[in-house]
Amino acid sequence: MKVIFLDHDGVICLSNNWGGRTKKWAKYRSENPDSSKEKKDAPVFVRFDDFDKKAIKVLNEIIEETGCEIVVSSDWKLHATLEELGDYYESQGISKKPIALTPNIGKCTVHGNLFIWSPRWDLEQTRTIEIKQYLHDHPEFTHWVSVDDLNMGKIGESWKDDWAIDNFVLTPKSNEGIKQSGVKEKIINYLK
Repeated sequence: MKVIFLDHDGVICLSNNWGGRTKKWAKYRSENPDSSKEKKDAPVFVRFDDFDKKAIKVLNEIIEETGCEIVVSSDWKLHATLEELGDYYESQGISKKPIALTPNIGKCTVHGNLFIWSPRWDLEQTRTIEIKQYLHDHPEFTHWVSVDDLNMGKIGESWKDDWAIDNFVLTPKSNEGIKQSGVKEKIINYLK
């Protein structure tokens, strides 16, 4: 089985869409003045920025070519259920709903004390542990890749490579994400 661990911001939700949820929230509140003032109670389409249409096209091509499943590694998992994210994916035009969310760091039991935590890399370290825990708990996934705008890949320096992951594709340009030249091909190579 094949899986892509998918971040959202900087990968399929690009910087030109960031902040759109603020406008959606204002519109939703004006149209629903008696609704809860808590964003967590609003419909999921109000809580999140839109995905980039061209990034969705690339993701759908990857899914079609490899048959991979999606596991959400993005911290969006903290603000919606798997079902809500699945509905959001569908509404945004993604051809598959995610099958799971990576576990939150507090529930991870593997790889947590094998390296020194660094405030500079704590988001990357946390996310790699969550991915490693998911893979540990789901050995049926034989081919996998993580796609993120946080650099979780190995760089040849032991201090970072102690926690970094091998099957990783970086999307460093937040306005291009998964659309960046060569990214699609790198992802597909990991999933072959």
